[in-house]
Amino acid sequence: MQKIIKITTSIFFIFILVVFYISLNNTSDYDTENLVGIKLEKIKLESFENKKYLTNENLKKNNFTLINFWASWCAPCRVEHPFLMELSQEKNLKILGVNFKDKRNNALNFLDNLGNPYHYLAKDDQGKQSIGFGIYGIPESILIDKDFIVIKKFVGPLNLEDLNEIKKITNLL
Repeated sequence: MQKIIKITTSIFFIFILVVFYISLNNTSDYDTENLVGIKLEKIKLESFENKKYLTNENLKKNNFTLINFWASWCAPCRVEHPFLMELSQEKNLKILGVNFKDKRNNALNFLDNLGNPYHYLAKDDQGKQSIGFGIYGIPESILIDKDFIVIKKFVGPLNLEDLNEIKKITNLL
């Protein structure tokens, strides 16, 4: 009986070590590499202005679209906002802003105070639709081409380096 307890304990201990080893070698960092090159098949986001939806149909005429997930309560969103304002002037790029888990009045005040860089404005009041885009926090942005292929995903606030990279990509036409 004593021998069975020792064997069972040893097997259990080895099992715990294996699980621990596997979990240490698995990265919990958010990996967006697998999103690049993927086609966004069905975009359907509720419009911020009315009860209609923004879909692939609305975006298909754009050479490039930057889908930006933001909120008025998000401090890093304020940091990236000047870069979005500058990108809104690019001729080959349209920006779709997705207001994430925000109050309508706060979002409108944010845009009134800082400017509205968005060519299209959608909302995701519950944060459920953003999950389909692989969004885990905000701000995050996804650059797609006219065929809805993901060119790049930007996690965190856009910065000067991101701005220059987006301009370089969108001006290659």
